[in-house]
Amino acid sequence: MDDAQIAAEVEALEAEERKLRHEEEQAAEAGRRDVLDEDRHRLAEIAPRLAQLADLQRQRTALRNAGGDPDDAQLRDAKTIAEYRG
Repeated sequence: MDDAQIAAEVEALEAEERKLRHEEEQAAEAGRRDVLDEDRHRLAEIAPRLAQLADLQRQRTALRNAGGDPDDAQLRDAKTIAEYRG
């Protein structure tokens, strides 16, 4: 995954996150618990993916700055990143 692909996925996920948060507000006002639950579930899926992509981009930047090949960066699993971030 190159920088442009990472940026595109981050942008798409952030747009989806904004949409879901807006839907949450409307669902809360309307008492739509089902929508709230669905949106919360999807938001819980988005957060770790965004963390993975941020980690991948940091790896690519570090490799590039050290004179290495940014394509050597590896996407780490969400659990590893969660443990790393504490």
